[in-house]
Amino acid sequence: MDNTVGRLTQIQRSVIIGSLLGDGYVRIVRGRRNAFLEVNHAYSMKEYVDWKYKILKDIVISPPKVRKGNGNRIAYRFFTRQHPEITELFNLFYKNGKKIIPDFKLNPVSLAVWYMDDGSKCGTSSYYLNTQQFSVEDQHKLMGYLREFGVESKLNKDKEYWRIRMIMSSVPTFINLVRQSIVPSLQYKI
Repeated sequence: MDNTVGRLTQIQRSVIIGSLLGDGYVRIVRGRRNAFLEVNHAYSMKEYVDWKYKILKDIVISPPKVRKGNGNRIAYRFFTRQHPEITELFNLFYKNGKKIIPDFKLNPVSLAVWYMDDGSKCGTSSYYLNTQQFSVEDQHKLMGYLREFGVESKLNKDKEYWRIRMIMSSVPTFINLVRQSIVPSLQYKI
């Protein structure tokens, strides 16, 4: 039996999409009909995980918990309930068990969550989205979504993989888009 609740709010959907672009993981347990989201970050990101939990709370069974990971890593995580709208997002963002970039509408909240999950700042003007997990074709698609907000970017080689680097002249536009959604402990990223 699935543990579903009402429809997702716009902010919940935005947080889930941003998480899918970043570190979020959606899956369906064999024998179940609907998918759920796992939010799993290092314990040092506790404030951020708690922020996501507060937004998603009415579709979560229990609050975030500390979990020992491999080596010395301490994780802080929670799972949503199984939900038909998360299943729809699973079907959009996964193909043959691998994350892909579908045609969808990005918004500033999703962009901020994506950046908090997988973004980084190097120096005062280099802003990256660590998109190495996606194909180059999908990264170009993501660059097109950024362009819709007036944020120009290029692919930048990081060792053997590519990632998105924002053009310096677009950084102020990007910061204005995401600033109000960035949690206090992650303000250093902007």
